This record gives sequence, structure tokens and C-alpha cells, in this order.
Amino acid sequence: MKIPVGFAVAVLALSMLAGCAAKKEEVPVSVTLEKSEFGLVDGKPAQLYVLRNTNGMEIAVTNYGAHLTRVKTPDAKGNVADVVLGFDSLEGYLGKHPYMGATVGRYANRIAKGRFTLNEKEYRLATNNGPNALHGGLEGFDKKLWSAEEVPTNDGPAVRFTYVSPDGEEGYPGTLTVSVTYSLKADNQIQIDYRATTDADTVLNVTNHSYFNLAGAGKGSILDHVVTINADRFTPVDSGLIPTGELRQVDATPFDFRSPVAIGARIDANEEQIKLGGGYDHNFVLNGDTGNLRLAARVKENTSGRVLEVLTDQPGLQFYTGNFLDGSVTGKGGTAYGKRFGFCLETQHFPDSPNRAVFPSVVLKPGDTFTSTTVYRFLTESR
Repeated sequence: MKIPVGFAVAVLALSMLAGCAAKKEEVPVSVTLEKSEFGLVDGKPAQLYVLRNTNGMEIAVTNYGAHLTRVKTPDAKGNVADVVLGFDSLEGYLGKHPYMGATVGRYANRIAKGRFTLNEKEYRLATNNGPNALHGGLEGFDKKLWSAEEVPTNDGPAVRFTYVSPDGEEGYPGTLTVSVTYSLKADNQIQIDYRATTDADTVLNVTNHSYFNLAGAGKGSILDHVVTINADRFTPVDSGLIPTGELRQVDATPFDFRSPVAIGARIDANEEQIKLGGGYDHNFVLNGDTGNLRLAARVKENTSGRVLEVLTDQPGLQFYTGNFLDGSVTGKGGTAYGKRFGFCLETQHFPDSPNRAVFPSVVLKPGDTFTSTTVYRFLTESR
């Protein structure tokens, strides 16, 4: 029987649509999202968002300070542990702590003497680190209740937090609208996407300040973790941990992590910069082109086999080894976090850039949009 051409085409089209629909239905959702109440901030509810993938990995984030509160990930034998320092409840994050898991800004890291000049006008910031401004000031982004929304990705739902920082907050110019989106991927990557706009010239440097211990949060020091950092240079600091302006080669210094080195191998070296930081608390000048996502650092913990890789499109990476942790902060499971119980790898622009014309610019102007991506990629390897 001869089938009319038009009818055949219609049948084929319907068949293709049906096939596409069937294929779409067959694709499993790799990531799920669970939302719950986390407590009250000044009488307003804070929420906790838990993202889980099918590999047994789980992360939790809250709209209070856009904190990353939990990262549960398997080791080489499939045993799951939480690998970020933090607290079991909102009360811990509301209390005094060293930015555990926080989103920090407007300006992450330090600005010397809490002041900078922009467009021939001097701005004076709130100081909270001796004479310097640190991580946004007295009440930076980490102490704000952000709005939250669920957003779709190819792997499943993600969570976007948004905060509007008014002109003059902590001394910074311009009304800034900033968002942070946390995504958990099917292949055990945490992706953090930053976006910001302003209505007046301002400066911006935003990052995540999670403390990691790949053996498990509270499982002792991180001195045996083996670190690689993709940087030929770092920015030396003065006694206030403010960059001197020099971009110093890492060759023949304790800051050469271009090949894998245990954190504890040189952390107490008889070297000026190590003494000034009390260990590692320095910005590394990353190799590669700023603006392109590239591997910045790799950390392995041999006992568990867990590996963390950090990718960023930013020019710098602050490597901090928990030198100022002193047991005064009690975290998850009632554990007192002692010295060097966690390390930070903060993707960033350089400290004190508003006062250093030779550093990459941190100025954001009206009509421009700041975007940046950081990826924490978790892997496992046998010893």
C-alpha cells in the first residue's frame, strides 16, 4: 500500500518526538535537593539546603552568610565522612568563629589600614584585623541573611543565594547586588558561581572560606596532607600580613608546591615569610590566564585516599593552614578545633589590590558584570 508522503513525514515526526520524550524520561536525576528550617536570625528564618548525588556525596548550604556547612564524600573504600570544619547547628555560625565555610566580601582578605582611593576619593572601611579591614569588615557578607531560590542544572537542582549590599555598607561605595550559586555535580564536583553588579564604581573580591580536612572534620592536624599548587610566584607580606607588592618566585623557598609536598614538611621552616604567617597564610599567583577555569591546587590525604582539586578563573589563591585555630572554637560533634586542624584554598584577587596598581584590578563599574567560577572536585586514589 502506498503511503502519502505528508502522512509519512507526520508519522516520522511524531515518532521522533515520542523517542525524545522517552529518552528524556529515561535520564535519571543525578542530584536531589532537600530544604529544612535551620533556625532564626534576628527573628527571620534561615534555611538549610542539602544537595545529594547518586555517588553518595552530600553538601549542605545555608542562606545565612551563604555558608557551606557540610561536605560528605566517600574515601577510597567507599566510607563517607564530612570533610569541612563547621558546626552542627545555626548557633555555631551565629557565634564568633574564623569564617568557617563562609562567603566573604565585599573584599575577601585584607585591605591595608582599612582605606583605599577610587576615582580620587578616599574611602575608609570598618577595621577588624588590627588596623586593617579583613573579609568585608565587622559585618561582611558572612553575617547577612541572603535570599534563596532553587535553580535548575543539567544534573538537577542547585541553590542560588542573593544579597543586596547598600551603598556605604562597611564603608564601600555603590549598591552591589551579588549572587552565589552552589551546584553539586554527578561526578562529585562542587561548583560555586559568583555574579555581581553595581550602580557606582566599587571594589569587589569574593570567595568561599571553607576549612578542609580530607581525613574528616575534627580528625586532627592536616600536616600530612600532600599539596600541589600551580604557581611560580607568591606575594610576600609584612608583619600585618599585607602584601609588599613584590611577586616573588617560589624557587628554593618553602612556598614551592609545584611538585607534591606534605604541608608539614616546611611549615615551621626558619624562613621570614613562614614566621610572619605562623605557617602558610599567603596568596599564590596562579599560572595560566585569568578568566579561564584552570587547575589551581591539588591535595591528597593518603590514609583515606581522598583527593581535592581546586579549579578557578581567578588570578590568586590564598593557602591558609589554620595557624590561628587554638582550640577555642568547638565545632561538629563537640570537637575543639586545634591549630592546623584544617586548611583553606581561597580563590581570589590579591590582598590589598585596591592599593596596588600593579596587581590585577578589582574595580567593578556600572554596566559591567562580575562573574567567577570555583570548582571543588573530589576524587579518590589508592596509596
